[in-house]
Amino acid sequence: MSSMGGKGHLSAIALVAPLFLFIAVFFLWPLATMMSQAVSDTAVLRILPQTAKVAANWDPETPPTAEMKEALASDLRAANDRQAVGDMTRRLNSAQPGFRTLMSRTMRALRKDDAPPLSEIDERWDDPRFWQAIAGALSPTTDRYLLAAIDLERDVSGNIVGMPDETSANREIMLRTFWIGALVTLACLAIGFPYAMLIASTEGWKRQLLLGAVLLPLWTSLLVRTAAWFIILQDNGLINAVITGLGITSEPLALIFNRTGVVIAMTHVLLPLMVLPIYSVLISIPSNLMPAAASLGAHPLRAFVRVLLPLSLRGVASGSLLVFMTAIGYYITPALIGGAGDQMISSVIAFYATGSANWGMAGALGIVLLVVTLLLYAVYGRLSGAEERRS
Repeated sequence: MSSMGGKGHLSAIALVAPLFLFIAVFFLWPLATMMSQAVSDTAVLRILPQTAKVAANWDPETPPTAEMKEALASDLRAANDRQAVGDMTRRLNSAQPGFRTLMSRTMRALRKDDAPPLSEIDERWDDPRFWQAIAGALSPTTDRYLLAAIDLERDVSGNIVGMPDETSANREIMLRTFWIGALVTLACLAIGFPYAMLIASTEGWKRQLLLGAVLLPLWTSLLVRTAAWFIILQDNGLINAVITGLGITSEPLALIFNRTGVVIAMTHVLLPLMVLPIYSVLISIPSNLMPAAASLGAHPLRAFVRVLLPLSLRGVASGSLLVFMTAIGYYITPALIGGAGDQMISSVIAFYATGSANWGMAGALGIVLLVVTLLLYAVYGRLSGAEERRS
């Protein structure tokens, strides 16, 4: 028996091994890479290894020593990778403005055989602020991307302080992302719950037809659906043509390149994620509960609030969680339908990843979204556990 049990376990492991391998290669490994990029900062240490050793015991409040200047000059002479030098310069210039011109002048001077000392090349090399920027960037790990993702930074003393208002707007964009996600979730709930009740109350071909209307968007490409809404919401699109044709308004409504268009399009795209979980819960509720409540004299609204709604809360929570978590990571629909003030955090991540090649900031913002998603899932798990204990 034990031998058969062991073979059964091995067979089970062999069956699920491809799934674990797929998850490890295509999910866990990219996720770990993204998270490591968010806390990795080797752009300066890779070019200035000797400077790092000499500056390890330097007091940032004192002037730079001659050994530090000699080590820096030696490192810069040995640097022959232009891309790496450029990355180092951008990193230092973000910490202390002026490094771009300082490095350019210094590198040109050090290429000469009779190059003068750093202090004679540029007097800024005697300024402790530039050396403080170098010393602060020599660590292979950093929290500056994670702090910058929520509009925080470290001051000269190492304390965490808020960024100036004109420096970053990540916190505002995140709040906007969560607000749009909440609006879309509420809109999907307002439409999806009655629709799920309608599906659950029908049978036969009517139920299949209503389910098909929900499933059809899931079988259609997201880009196609968004492009369709791009056409429908225009000033001369279908909606405005009907409204102006019926005489409801004399001028077309502004439905595109604004928040209204984003919410309408995202609600349509994400509605199946709300309807299907609620429907799956409603069909498991005995159909005689509402008639029983009515026979006892309960008003239909009171019977809904006291009987049907509590029993369907698990589906409501599942659908709301699915819609909200999907909405806060949306990119295509806000990019095509929304205006400049409707772009969500995914657009900022795409800019850092493909526009400025700042993988550290892209990873840090991705971690923030991941943390929010995990927190929401933890809340849902806690609520589900409490519901199961009560039942």
